[in-house]
Amino acid sequence: MTTKNLLVELFVEELPPKALQKLGDAFAGVLFEQLKAQGLATADSVVTPFASPRRLAAQVTNVADKAADKAVRQKLMPVNVGLDAAGAASPALLKKLQALGADVSDPVAAVGALQRAQDGKAEALFYDSVLPGATLQEGLQKALHEAIAKLPIPKVMTYQLETDCELPGWSSVQFVRPAHGLVALHGSDVVPVKALGLTAGNRTQGHRFEAKVSPVVLRDADSYGMQLRDEGAVIASFTERRAEIARQLAAAAAKVGNGAHAIDDDALLDEVTALVERPNVLVCSFEQEFLGVPQECLILTMKANQKYFPLLDAAGKLTNQFLVVSNITPEDASLVIGGNERVVRPRLADAKFFFDQDRKKTLASRVEGLGKVVYHNKLGTQGERVERVRTIAKAIAQQLGDGALVQQADQAALLAKTDLVTDMVGEFPELQGTMGRYYALNDGLSEVVADAIEDHYKPRFAGDSLPRSTVGLVVALADKLETLVGMFGIGNLPTGDRDPFALRRHALGVIRMLVEQALPLNLDRLLSIGSNAFDGWLVSQGGDAAFNFGFNIAKLDDFIYDRLSGSLREQGFSAQEVDAVLALRPQRLALVEKQLAAVRAFAALPESPALAAANKRVANILKKAEAEGPVDPHVNPELLQEQAEQDLYAALQRFVPEANAQFEAGDFTASLQTLAVLRAPVDAFFDDVMVNAEQMDLRLNRQGLLKSLHLAMNRVADLSRLAV
Repeated sequence: MTTKNLLVELFVEELPPKALQKLGDAFAGVLFEQLKAQGLATADSVVTPFASPRRLAAQVTNVADKAADKAVRQKLMPVNVGLDAAGAASPALLKKLQALGADVSDPVAAVGALQRAQDGKAEALFYDSVLPGATLQEGLQKALHEAIAKLPIPKVMTYQLETDCELPGWSSVQFVRPAHGLVALHGSDVVPVKALGLTAGNRTQGHRFEAKVSPVVLRDADSYGMQLRDEGAVIASFTERRAEIARQLAAAAAKVGNGAHAIDDDALLDEVTALVERPNVLVCSFEQEFLGVPQECLILTMKANQKYFPLLDAAGKLTNQFLVVSNITPEDASLVIGGNERVVRPRLADAKFFFDQDRKKTLASRVEGLGKVVYHNKLGTQGERVERVRTIAKAIAQQLGDGALVQQADQAALLAKTDLVTDMVGEFPELQGTMGRYYALNDGLSEVVADAIEDHYKPRFAGDSLPRSTVGLVVALADKLETLVGMFGIGNLPTGDRDPFALRRHALGVIRMLVEQALPLNLDRLLSIGSNAFDGWLVSQGGDAAFNFGFNIAKLDDFIYDRLSGSLREQGFSAQEVDAVLALRPQRLALVEKQLAAVRAFAALPESPALAAANKRVANILKKAEAEGPVDPHVNPELLQEQAEQDLYAALQRFVPEANAQFEAGDFTASLQTLAVLRAPVDAFFDDVMVNAEQMDLRLNRQGLLKSLHLAMNRVADLSRLAV
């Protein structure tokens, strides 16, 4: 058995650029895993993926030409089934051996070759054999089939191939793009595997226009990347090509000078890397007059439509120059530069036209137009949605500030969606909010209202910034609550893999604003405000105000706490700590992290395990007692007969007021640590006192004592959740 490096390449027509890197990694990864599973790749083998616009490839080191044989032991049947009383083989055993390919011409010898071993309570017969290792051609054929079958293809194409047989005809092939070549080299030897109607060889194609030779005849598996670069004018590695583009972008920007730098956009860089095989960065420019258009518009049209890299100055302001990543390297690049400048000019002119036209109408004059835009067939138009957002925003503003905040929040909420009916946002939906801010400033509105119009979509994604003002926070909260309450109200809940209205993102946005801005708002009150806004809308429509909210708002409450739980665990809090705090459904989400810190400090105390276990026991006792009716937490000291219950009552009277004062002051850690001294009297109570006494008054009094203990101990968190 010898090992050599292996190369496999599929040469195809241009692959979808946004999926290229994922396709390349998947192709190489599955191929490698299959080779390892068949024993053809060793423990020291390493896979290197390659992906260019017209090829998927993988190089695997130390691949054997044949896998090692494998000893296999197969259980046949119990001894009493396979052998008769004399020890001779039964017909069932002989049939089984024959099916396995064993020689049964001499039954006595066949039985003698079997192994007997204990299998549970009975003794069984086992057949030992050697399974021949797969040859490289067999193993690679299977691995290649799996790698192709498991590609994360966004959309399959069906194309025709002429059949390779005496009778003329055509066969259908399905793949992401039509395939035209297959390479499989083990060292310098061709492995004659087949796929997609192709038989493997050692020839591939280089750059469409700049390859030095065509085809590129590969010497061996190790020369693939070098030969494609030198002879084929192709950088086959996605990672190397991406790094080369980034290097050229930085170098071109540096030549421009004045602190110029290309816009930082990893997604654009990945997409351009998937569009070119031999990158060549060129500097282009456009007319200065276009810089009067908001730079977000110009940047978006250059990136989205043309895949250009806009150049920013040292202050981050857009310049009239941009970078193009060309796939060719002519001696005179002026024609390429001029062509790209001509292509971008109409795009920028369109943006300027939209901007000029939009400014002829105020945002306020566009409010009426929202009534003609359907938001959801069960939730009305965007105009009706705006009225609900206004209702929610005013209610939140009244809790957070004075009349000025209410007025500003109402104005921002009224105008927040009006840019949806502008030409610019109609052409570039990604600019919603951004253009609203520009048009609001153009209308002479205050900067705080204009900022709120832009910020009400924030946070748009994980890690995004929050609204920059209280007005923006109010409108953003109102907008997200309207979406959440409305969608849950009509039963449009997200599923495991589908969330078309981004409800998870909206819930996390609400959580982040409440937590990071420490807003003094209760979650239940916010959901109630949202529900009331819909009730009012339904009444105005002549409908039933119930709207199914009673049931679905409870689901929304669970949904938000579930998102909060996941977020806290990602921040490093344990599942036990998070469960203990969130079990109480804390209303002020801004205080949850302080509660978690207090629980963590409490869990480190030596008294913690015993008190957590006692809390669990108390919870179980009260649960049974409350099945017959609520337990009154009041205690009659005259009915405390046992010394242990008197001591526990005295301890509660002494320490609970102090712990409560600390809790109300927000010092949750001190509150729990104060209560830790109850361990000794609690332990003594359970050792010496029978809670369910026969005398009803004693029983109720002791249950009341435990209820008092339970209420005192579990204000910060449900400590029973800390019990092992």
